[in-house]
Amino acid sequence: MGEVWPEVAVERVVDWARGREPSAGARRVLAVEGRSGSGKTSLARAVADRLGAPLIHMDDLYAGWDGLDTAVANLRAWVLEPLAAGRPASWRRWDWAAHEYAEEHPVPDADWLVVEGVGSGATVLRPYVSGIVFLRSDPGLRKRRALARDGETYAPHWERWAAHEDAFYANGNVTADLVVENEEPGAGWRDE
Repeated sequence: MGEVWPEVAVERVVDWARGREPSAGARRVLAVEGRSGSGKTSLARAVADRLGAPLIHMDDLYAGWDGLDTAVANLRAWVLEPLAAGRPASWRRWDWAAHEYAEEHPVPDADWLVVEGVGSGATVLRPYVSGIVFLRSDPGLRKRRALARDGETYAPHWERWAAHEDAFYANGNVTADLVVENEEPGAGWRDE
């Protein structure tokens, strides 16, 4: 599922991340942010594997197709605030078929936590995030990637979700620390 990132691209993000300070208690939290189909999940998975970090997908926190803001609030309340206070943290998975939150997942102890998805780098989360990697891709390419990945499940909701992304980013909700231009995996890098 998803693209495979070249080793050099993954290593570049990992090297950059290792220079970041802890942000949620003693833990360093890395957000991999960007619009749907930009390659967040596959890059975040590779980086989390390299760092030995638990990985949380915002897709598991969205309260349905209109739940972007709810997911951001829940990530803060359920995970980031408890970690910052030195307490155990857990999150609940959104059951897309039942349209409700389901089982609880504890966040394992680790030096790192990687969170990926639209909203993971939201301004309200910034005090708890060590660094934000923002993936940027051409809109047509992103749509082809997303629909190839999720097919008919996502197709009827593409415009609806894109409108939520537009509103979220139009409000200046993300300030990236590292921007990855992802036309092809690892094709471009720019630090901001």
